[in-house]
Amino acid sequence: MSRRGITAACLLVFLPAIGEFVIPEILGGSNSLMIGRVMWDDFFVSTDWPSAAATTGAMVLLLLLPIAWFQRIQRREMEAV
Repeated sequence: MSRRGITAACLLVFLPAIGEFVIPEILGGSNSLMIGRVMWDDFFVSTDWPSAAATTGAMVLLLLLPIAWFQRIQRREMEAV
């Protein structure tokens, strides 16, 4: 049962992450500055791993905090019922 949830979560995370690199390249080329492109350049072009890790960590926190907040609200609602 939980295998389906894990699979869905992986798809929801990794598919947009892959698209974050492809879509800006198609739409704006290398002149557009988006977070996925910044991380890619830091990791693979300039090999500035500390900066890339900090950018990636900040992005993960910005994604996880609202999710945790939403889950907390849902848990309170389920306990109230």
